[in-house]
Amino acid sequence: MTPRDASEAGGDGRWSDLDRPPLNGAALRRALVREGGLWSGVDVVQRTGSTNSDLVTAAGEGRAREGAILVAEEQTSGRGRLDRRWTAPPRSGLFFSVLLSPSEVPVARWGWLPLLTGVAVATGLSRAAGVDTALKWPNDLLVTVGGEERKAGGILAERAGTDAVVVGVGLNITLRAEELPVPQAGSLALAGAVTTDRDPLLRAVLRSLEEWYGRWRAAGGDPVTSGLQETYAAGCATLGRTVRAELPGDRSLVGEAVAVDGDGRLVIATEKGVQEPVGAGDIVHLRPA
Repeated sequence: MTPRDASEAGGDGRWSDLDRPPLNGAALRRALVREGGLWSGVDVVQRTGSTNSDLVTAAGEGRAREGAILVAEEQTSGRGRLDRRWTAPPRSGLFFSVLLSPSEVPVARWGWLPLLTGVAVATGLSRAAGVDTALKWPNDLLVTVGGEERKAGGILAERAGTDAVVVGVGLNITLRAEELPVPQAGSLALAGAVTTDRDPLLRAVLRSLEEWYGRWRAAGGDPVTSGLQETYAAGCATLGRTVRAELPGDRSLVGEAVAVDGDGRLVIATEKGVQEPVGAGDIVHLRPA
């Protein structure tokens, strides 16, 4: 048994958990960084607070350019939406951020980036892991475990200066039942993935992201022309469901999620017959009465 990257495995190459080998940073760079491609570099670190925060800082200091990928074997201060904490055992998942600068796309359409990332992740995982990953608007990744929907991942997009966005992804891969932070959580392993080898899974997700980002950027960010709006709607588990939207200002809205509009907002039809687009908020899937 040969360690993949001794330097990236903590210095002595020994694995503390044989079911969770370290990522091979050198192999990832060889596979992803190519002339004319999107990805400009891949850095794998053992431990950090937040890959998003680190990459936002690096971009602001001029140490990272578009296509930079930062991957952490462990995050100690990983964040989801609404500043929720995201924690998981070392090497149990994929925790990474990418730097994107879609200069050809009007800023008004940049709100599609987390939805685009969700489509890319779901597409990549379907190909590489054989797992159907559904999308919960706006940025959760769902898998089915024991007939129930479980959250296996999330996406967080943050502006990096005036001309770039950092998109972070956290995805549970080998998390075991006894390690779940909450009963509603899941992982690819618990969902019956055909493989939990993180190297090919990460490559598949990033190649899918490159493909979708290129298509969207070439269309000037148009969600219809790029096929993004249609594909997102087809994979969105929120549509057709009765939901409660927890909105800013302690306001809530209950109704049926009927569409994702051209701005990436969730359209909710209320009992009063009003269709209200929601651009920000926490969405709860309600069980049928």
